[in-house]
Amino acid sequence: MTAVSRSHSRNALTDWPRNSATIHTMKAPIQRWIFPALLIALGFAASSLVHRSGTVNAASKPVYELRTYTTLDGRLPALETRFREHTMKIFEKHNMKNVGYWIPQDEPRHSNTLIYIISHASREAAKANWAAFVADPEWKTVAKNSEADGKIVAKVESVFMDSATYSPIQ
Repeated sequence: MTAVSRSHSRNALTDWPRNSATIHTMKAPIQRWIFPALLIALGFAASSLVHRSGTVNAASKPVYELRTYTTLDGRLPALETRFREHTMKIFEKHNMKNVGYWIPQDEPRHSNTLIYIISHASREAAKANWAAFVADPEWKTVAKNSEADGKIVAKVESVFMDSATYSPIQ
């Protein structure tokens, strides 16, 4: 019997440090599975990192809310006053960041429409922010006082948005 075949008949683990024939015969099977095993392990590690980084980025990016208010005839100036003097500050108090406010240039919307964007930490935060805002005693007083001479808003539209990857606003 040759040294190589004899090594298979003995206990390879106990002979391993002393028997070079055993080492050479064990190398081939190990070499066959070690590279694929490493590739699989690296694949799992990479996918875990990508998933984690994607989750972190998604959670850390703000959610933008585009809101369009259509007022009753002649009530846009009252709405603008309310926003300028009160609403924007109350938004900030409830973790809503003021991004921008616009009045359309062309009629008929020029006379009755306010468009604005605010941001929230997340969609869940937006829900909590709005709940806190509408329950705020200061807001209730401001709304009541600003509508003492009549209702202001006829319609509110809201759209939640994520910034596109190429947007300057992230």
